[in-house]
Amino acid sequence: MRFFIELSYNGSAYHGWQRQPNAISVQQVLEESLSTILQETIVVFGAGRTDAGVHASQMFAHFDVDRQLPEALVFKLNSLLPVDIAVHDLFEVKEDAHARFNAQSRSYIYKISVRKNVFNTHFAFSFHKDLNINRMNEACKILFQYKDFQCFSKSNTDVKTYHCKIMEAQWYVKDHELHFQITADRFLRNMVRAIVGTLIEIGVGKLNVEDLHKIITSKDRSEAGFSVPAHGLYLTDIRYPDSIKRD
Repeated sequence: MRFFIELSYNGSAYHGWQRQPNAISVQQVLEESLSTILQETIVVFGAGRTDAGVHASQMFAHFDVDRQLPEALVFKLNSLLPVDIAVHDLFEVKEDAHARFNAQSRSYIYKISVRKNVFNTHFAFSFHKDLNINRMNEACKILFQYKDFQCFSKSNTDVKTYHCKIMEAQWYVKDHELHFQITADRFLRNMVRAIVGTLIEIGVGKLNVEDLHKIITSKDRSEAGFSVPAHGLYLTDIRYPDSIKRD
């Protein structure tokens, strides 16, 4: 039987989602907790690979077992997991459902703190220069005109295609923060952080809005802007077709 697990995590203490040989990851901690409770080796497959320091308010993963799960498994997991990882739901899906490959879209939010705030130092990027949000949103519209985003991908990434379909990209103000929200069918490694860095350079006037066309068509990471710090990035929403659920 295959199950989907929904969780969230504060990524500050972890070297990303994926297991690492010499560093602690969210996947490792979740697998070890499941294995302890179910008394068998459990391997989980995540919907994506968030980088070191990136947070998730919604992440999905799947795992397989050959027997019914014990009662109150969500409660037991939350009792065993550290305080920076929380499980929210657990449900059975069809045998061929896959947390990564069946995801129809993923959404991220990047948070920028525009004034000093001692309570969000580790959860938003402090950037106190004036940013022109109107120019940044004009540049966002250009993203919808393209599919190949190699210019925003981390170098030496082993992928078959750099094509992504961006469905949403916008900046908005929330309290004393600027939030960038983006949704796409898939994302390349470092893609959101590179897009944000490029849009910031447009926002401060270092680049013009129209420069984004040249950057994207160059397919060259060195042409795009800097990569913003990981601690301001959140995976917030993953959508699946209803057909993956067990009837």
